[in-house]
Amino acid sequence: MHYLLAILAGAVQGLTEFLPVSSTGHLIIFEHLFNISQDNFGLAFDASLHLGTLAAVLIFFFKDYLKVLNFKNGLMVKLIVGTIPAAILGLMFDNYIETTVRALWIVGAALIVFSPIMYFADSYGRKNLKENQVSLKQSFLIGLAQAIALIPGISRSGASMSAGLFLGLTREEAARFAFMLSGPIIAGAGTKKFLEVLLRSNLSHSDIMFFALGILSSAIFGYLTIKYFIKYISKNSLLPFIIYRVVLGALLILLSLH
Repeated sequence: MHYLLAILAGAVQGLTEFLPVSSTGHLIIFEHLFNISQDNFGLAFDASLHLGTLAAVLIFFFKDYLKVLNFKNGLMVKLIVGTIPAAILGLMFDNYIETTVRALWIVGAALIVFSPIMYFADSYGRKNLKENQVSLKQSFLIGLAQAIALIPGISRSGASMSAGLFLGLTREEAARFAFMLSGPIIAGAGTKKFLEVLLRSNLSHSDIMFFALGILSSAIFGYLTIKYFIKYISKNSLLPFIIYRVVLGALLILLSLH
C-alpha cells in the first residue's frame, strides 16, 4: 500500500498538471483522502512529483526546447519573459502558498471562480495565431496568468491556456505554449523545494524507492497526458473540464463545511 500510494500520487500529478483542473488542488485532495501530512517529507515528495512532470515536458518538447538555443527565433526570450511573473511571485509568497491557501474550501472556490474565465476564453478567443506569432508583451501576459495559478485550484495550464486563447492563439498552440512555459517554473520551484527539504531529511532505502516510484509514475502519466490532450484540444473545447471543475469545486466546499 505504501508504494501504491506513491504510484497513485504520481498518476494524479501527471494527469492534472497538464489538464486545466489544477494539479496542486488535486494533490491536496489526495493528501486529505489518505491522511498524508504536509511535514518535510510530504513537501519533498510533492516537489519530487513535479520533477516527474518536468521530465515529461522535457521529453515531449525536446526538439522544441532545442530551438530555444537558437536566439534568432526568439523563443528563448519569450519563455524568459513569460517565466518572470511566476518566478517573482513564487519567491515572494512561497511560504504563504504552502500553508494558508491549501485549505479545501479555497481549492474549491478557486476551481469554481476561474471556470467562467476559462469558458469565455475558450468560447470567444479569436483562435487564429500560432506560437511563433506571440509577441513579448503577450508572453508576459500569459506569464502573469501562470503566476495567478500559484493559488491551488486555478490550474497553471488552465490559466496560461486561457490567457493564450484571449490573446488569439488556437487551442492547440495555447496548450503547447502553456506546457513549454511551465517547464522553467517547474524546474526552478520543484528543484529548489525538493533539495531544501531533502537536505533536512534522513531518507531510508524504502523512502528513496517511494520517491522514485512517484517520479516515474508522474513522468509516464504526464507524458501521455500531454500527448493525448494536445490531440483532443485541437478538435474539441474545454467545456468538459470546465464542468468538472465546477462540480468538484462545489463538492469540496460542501465537504469543508462538515
